[in-house]
Amino acid sequence: MSRCDHCGSHVSERFARVFADGKGRLGACPSCAANAGIAEVARDRTRTETH
Repeated sequence: MSRCDHCGSHVSERFARVFADGKGRLGACPSCAANAGIAEVARDRTRTETH
């Protein structure tokens, strides 16, 4: 089962396929980000971690 790399919460495989970045990392999930902004939060967190 997949986990959010930010908070460690379990997410479905389907969720991981949709929201993971190109390296398979999940920067946000419904447990740690507002549902409407998961993609944006994940993108912003990924940028912050890589710089």
